[in-house]
Amino acid sequence: MQKKKEINIQIGERIKKSREASGYTQEKFSEAIDVSVQYISDLERGKVGTSIATLLKICNVLYVSSDYLLFGKQETNDISATFERLKYLPHNQLELVEEGINTLLKAFVIN
Repeated sequence: MQKKKEINIQIGERIKKSREASGYTQEKFSEAIDVSVQYISDLERGKVGTSIATLLKICNVLYVSSDYLLFGKQETNDISATFERLKYLPHNQLELVEEGINTLLKAFVIN
């Protein structure tokens, strides 16, 4: 049985967190970066590492920085994945999202 390296476990956890935040299943994510579902499972569990080429695909598909995946560093709030998901909403649904965001921001200012 292959031994898990701590760095692979940490990277795998961040990839999984980013994948889930972006709304991808392992199946859809594996299709998007052109690897097997088993590879994604192994990667997220830290059983295997990844190549730089695959890391670049992961970053592009999930809209995350390599600094975050490799080191856990996130300098600012990265809302690009959220933006990507919202930009395809119909206009009326986007207006509802904007109203909700405005309400939340007002509530945060009050507290």
